[in-house]
Amino acid sequence: MASSDNDKQQPDSVSSVMKVFGILQALGEERDHGITELSQRVMMSKSTVYRFLQTMKSLGYVAQEGESEKYSLTLKLFELGARALQNVDLIRSADVEMRELSRLTKETIHLGALEEDSIVYIHKIDSLYNLRMYSRIGRRNPLHTTAIGKVLLAWRDRSEVQDILREVEFRRSTANTIVTADALLTVLDQVKVQGFGEDNEEQEEGLRCIAVPVFDRFGVVIAGLSISFPTIRFSEDAKNEYVAMLHRAARNLSEQMGYHAYPF
Repeated sequence: MASSDNDKQQPDSVSSVMKVFGILQALGEERDHGITELSQRVMMSKSTVYRFLQTMKSLGYVAQEGESEKYSLTLKLFELGARALQNVDLIRSADVEMRELSRLTKETIHLGALEEDSIVYIHKIDSLYNLRMYSRIGRRNPLHTTAIGKVLLAWRDRSEVQDILREVEFRRSTANTIVTADALLTVLDQVKVQGFGEDNEEQEEGLRCIAVPVFDRFGVVIAGLSISFPTIRFSEDAKNEYVAMLHRAARNLSEQMGYHAYPF
């Protein structure tokens, strides 16, 4: 049986990844390295080391000191590690609050974070009802159609939001979907004032969602906490009650993240 192109490419891809991490590890052991020294330590040719270093430099993981051959790690890897650690702490703390929300409402509870031009679900508690929404941890969804997406954007600087939205494809999922950046910006202003975001059958017909922001110790929104439920179980009284529950949980969670000035 003939091998596929992917099968042929995989060994080279794996080898390249191993080489990259070998260089990163060597740079992490000592602050400054020249290409000659690095090539000896990682047992690669100088041309290969140079090629990888230039790529890592363009991505911001490696810095070059002036015109010298000395290279060192930047703080970008630290930032990635700190973000991952923050998410671990966030999920661990959020799980308690989310299970309490689940007990009180029996509805689907999500925790979502911003990932480039989408949201990604980083934790979920399933509905206790038979009629529930389909979703999974790690799934991505659009910013413009989701309640979590709206709260993740609403507290950011307008210039940053506009930069993010330039990468967003405003696909229409239902008749209620927001399909322009200008319309979404208007909604974001309202979200920030009222303190919560809504998905009113904008992602999926028959499904509604309410979300509130979670802040880190610097007052930056790092996640959205939401309750999702079918429209047949919606009422204005339930909506107001859910908003209050979400704020209580998000306030507790934000305080655990080091933020003690939750605005709602």
